[in-house]
Amino acid sequence: MDTLRKNKNPWKLYETEVPHSRFCDPACGVSPPEKLTPEHLQLLRNAFTRQQAEEQTHEERPKGRSVRSRGRNVERGMKLETFREVMRSVVGPDVEDTWVERFFSEVDISCSGQVRWQQLCSYLLLEFTERERASIPRAALLHKQPLIRLCSHNKREPTVRLVAVSHPPPLRYISVSKGGQIGVWSSSLHILKTLGLAGDPTEEVASTRRFRGWTSDAVYMGNVHTVAIATDCRDLHFINVSTGAVFQDAHLFGFRSVPTALCYWHDAQSPEQPSLLLMGDDKGGVHLLWFLNPSKGLFKSPSKTESGPQRIFFPDLGEHSSMVSYRHIPSVHQEPITRVMFEPGTNVVMTSSESDNTSVVFMNVTLKQEPYIWAFKQGAKCFDYDASLQLMVTGGCDRAVRLWTRFITSRPVASLLGHRTAVLDVKIYQPVGQILSYSRDAELRVWDISSHQCLKSVALQFPCQQPGRIPEHGNFPFLLLSPPLTEQPLLAVACKDYLAVLSLSERRRGGGGWLTEEGREPGPNIQSGPPLSCALYNPTLRQVATGHEDSSVSLWDVETGRRRLQILNAHGEEGITCMTLDSSHRRLITGARNGTIKVWNLLNGLNLHKMEPVDTSEVTGLTCLHDNQFLTVGWSRRVAQYDVAAAKDLYVRADMSWKSSGVHKSDILAVSQCSPLGVIATGSYDGEVIIWRLETQGPVLHLQRPTQAGAAPPVDGLLFLQHRASNRKLRNRGVLVSSQAGCLCFWSITGQTHTYGQFYSPEQPGERVLSLSSDQPQNTILVSGDTTGWLQIWDISDYGLDVRHDESPVCERPPLLQRWRAHERALVSVDVFEVSGRLFVLTASSDGSAGLWTKEGDHVGFFGQEVMWNISEPETYQRKAQRELTEDTEDRTESDELGLKGQVPGHAFRDRASQEECCSEASPTSLAENDHKPPQQPMVTCKHTISSRRV
Repeated sequence: MDTLRKNKNPWKLYETEVPHSRFCDPACGVSPPEKLTPEHLQLLRNAFTRQQAEEQTHEERPKGRSVRSRGRNVERGMKLETFREVMRSVVGPDVEDTWVERFFSEVDISCSGQVRWQQLCSYLLLEFTERERASIPRAALLHKQPLIRLCSHNKREPTVRLVAVSHPPPLRYISVSKGGQIGVWSSSLHILKTLGLAGDPTEEVASTRRFRGWTSDAVYMGNVHTVAIATDCRDLHFINVSTGAVFQDAHLFGFRSVPTALCYWHDAQSPEQPSLLLMGDDKGGVHLLWFLNPSKGLFKSPSKTESGPQRIFFPDLGEHSSMVSYRHIPSVHQEPITRVMFEPGTNVVMTSSESDNTSVVFMNVTLKQEPYIWAFKQGAKCFDYDASLQLMVTGGCDRAVRLWTRFITSRPVASLLGHRTAVLDVKIYQPVGQILSYSRDAELRVWDISSHQCLKSVALQFPCQQPGRIPEHGNFPFLLLSPPLTEQPLLAVACKDYLAVLSLSERRRGGGGWLTEEGREPGPNIQSGPPLSCALYNPTLRQVATGHEDSSVSLWDVETGRRRLQILNAHGEEGITCMTLDSSHRRLITGARNGTIKVWNLLNGLNLHKMEPVDTSEVTGLTCLHDNQFLTVGWSRRVAQYDVAAAKDLYVRADMSWKSSGVHKSDILAVSQCSPLGVIATGSYDGEVIIWRLETQGPVLHLQRPTQAGAAPPVDGLLFLQHRASNRKLRNRGVLVSSQAGCLCFWSITGQTHTYGQFYSPEQPGERVLSLSSDQPQNTILVSGDTTGWLQIWDISDYGLDVRHDESPVCERPPLLQRWRAHERALVSVDVFEVSGRLFVLTASSDGSAGLWTKEGDHVGFFGQEVMWNISEPETYQRKAQRELTEDTEDRTESDELGLKGQVPGHAFRDRASQEECCSEASPTSLAENDHKPPQQPMVTCKHTISSRRV
């Protein structure tokens, strides 16, 4: 650990992770920080100061100097009754008692029964900091590496435009290079076909008939399934993409000016209605081509059959008046037009140029209304407009991104600065209220429309980039796609002869807020949420906490199944692997795959502490000790201790005083604590169980099931039976249960004989038991959950209390009280608890659902289902127990048909022990022969080769 601290920053994992977001149930009401004003805080401070002065005066009168000096630096806090009276005087006499109690509980997180002013300030500072961070949304760009492809057919020329073609399905991309090379791509950016624009057919030699100009723009004409390409040869090429055989269909040539920008509109509801092709030129004029009958074609069919595309001389366009109508609006700008758009609702043509006087122009097609003209220095190289927001965004050579309202041309709403080179393209991403901008140095920026802040800046690493040189770009580098064209919103960026595709979020990714119906779990029969990795019950708050593989934490009301709090990206993008509660049950401690550990306030979701990582490998177990200290274990193979009670800062250092270095020879997978005996147990991948004494922080006993062949199976779970450990008559018997390859072993850790029975739990051979639980006040039942989703409840009232002899059946099972299939996939966690005098079983599965059951097998429901339950009213449960427990052949056959192999996170192992293998590999008498050393000394029963494990 010291080496880790010297070589690198242990807190870097926290600094680079994705910020978390918290969402609260609106039923919780207004939080205290939202209700308190600065005047309220000043009155509260005066009240705390006045109380402190009164207590010091009261102590000084009857007591001597020694007492005064002893208590001089001790700040006394307010108890709940005093705090309630103060809040009534500060906020108002009508303040609700439940609100005051909630406020008091959130501040008194350690349950000391009193609140100090310093505590209150720390709580408010953390809350206000969290709210300020949450008010800034996160960038729409998802944290994934962009997909980058080389356009080798471009012949090193930049891509001018990339368009999406939706017909015929599936989605395809068409790229057009500056030199006239056309590429057809699949939706995953695999090249399907390439072709070049046709050259001048008047050339005498056929081999020289190739395209000799530069393309300027391209547009997809969706209703006629054609791509129009403009070139500096003053012509338009129409490429038919209606079938897999892409070919040039028509060639309109002989314009009086060079087309520089294209835009196409058609009525998506009535594709047969006239459509409009707009074209801006290098002289600042706008050309409008109305295709009157697009369902029959763009132009009049030729009178004689011609080889190759149909060639139409622009001055002869009048011959096609039945198919196309033409109009020209000259001198809209003094410079070449850089962008052209059309708003069909108001028949407004929008154009831009790099002119200082006519930078952007909005004009009606009829020209009966005065146009709106925006003028600013160096003009606009690009712009975008959103009619729903009435917002226009411009970018240009002056490197500024400007926001304009629809009807105010005198000044921008905001100027967004940050780009170091000219802005080539901008897009308004309306679903999340953000702007995407791209500059010549291949920098992509994401801006928030409401706050005008730059949310993210990404330097795209194209292979064509060279240090100190700015890569060449086409005129239109952006393509923004949204559903239903694609399953997920995408942004394509073209740089020289490379294409990059980035994923975008579909909705606003804010830092927090209220839980909505949109964020709720599916119905009771639909389990499509992220896989669960752990779950537990909080008896103090009567809540269930679940941890998920997508790094989210949810808190559920056990009374109704309603979600009260959700924390997204709790550990960035790292999956949560384990969790536990502190001594007061007010704080939740979570561990993740990358070694990070965090402490959360269960009342409001605030992140209270971040623990120093021992290693960058997975944390597999957490257990809380007395006085709010807790231990962590994992793939680091070491035991680390943390002190939450003494923590004053956000970051807490690890205590590596435990003598754990080199003790476990393989990764630690499980941990369990036994307070009555003052020990903990850890189990590792090589099948070894080690007992540690809390007082000495060192190992005292090594336990391991001997195997006949190969390596021992990993320890999947450990459970101490607390009632037996606290009973003097039973503490020398089987108090520890371990799960290895589906075999449940009962161990004694104090007697001369350590094995007190074992049996194979799953019905199917070769399965594992990942989770164990028991009714700890009595230890009359043992609940196990296996990798097929089946749950078993065993009667262990008399099991594991007598030493097994050779003549006894080695694999005799305890009585099986209940058995049912709780989930479709592996049960990663089970927990037994009591509510209103009745036992319930909590189950969590890798299928993404968490369920609640009675001990008898009644299904209360899945947490997050649409119809909430009332735990005290059985008639609101999802269903009653469907079957009586039987052991006949039919039930076994049915269970085999329904059983599915669960996908279990963690180590993969090659040793799949069946029930017979479990019996033959380990016997109590064989292990007892090695139990000659006293339990205070370490004992290793066997040595073997460690099998390969998942990295």
